[in-house]
Amino acid sequence: MRVLTGPHFYCVETKIWRWHVISREHQINDEIRAREVRVVGPEGEQIGIKPIREALQMAIDASMDLVNVAPQAKPPVCRIMDYGKFRYEQQKKEKEARKNQKIVDLKEVWFRSNIEENDYQTKLRNVVKFLKEGDKVKCSVRFRGREIAHSAIGQRILDRLSKEVAELCSVERVPKLEGRSMIMILAPKITS
Repeated sequence: MRVLTGPHFYCVETKIWRWHVISREHQINDEIRAREVRVVGPEGEQIGIKPIREALQMAIDASMDLVNVAPQAKPPVCRIMDYGKFRYEQQKKEKEARKNQKIVDLKEVWFRSNIEENDYQTKLRNVVKFLKEGDKVKCSVRFRGREIAHSAIGQRILDRLSKEVAELCSVERVPKLEGRSMIMILAPKITS
């Protein structure tokens, strides 16, 4: 006896079974294991409680599929529909929802405790640009060596920054010292 296996088939001697791995959240046609089901027609009309064989025959006669839409109900609710068309429309709706979804990124801007005015203005412009694009901004003041003893300087820099961009954002996380950095997170204000 010779056994061949592969990603899409299983072969024992001359018998070959093929299957496609399709993830479905609904049971369709022969996958439904209930004895009786409540049948809903293709137009949404209530047909009533029928034995599974009769419901399957009704779906075959209509050249459609019998889909279990509410398996937890007693008896399960099955609808006669074109499952391929239903899945296509569902995927189209999901794609449209993902397209309209706004993904918020977290951008980080680093400051030093002894930053010069021109460098500060450049970084301020970057923070404003990120906030206008709808991204959150993580502002960090990094301390090196003995600068950590003067953490109040970093606090003043972050307070000044939050006051200058107050009309564009809200402070999601107030300045807080973590290790050798002082961190503040700004979130853009939602405009309607």
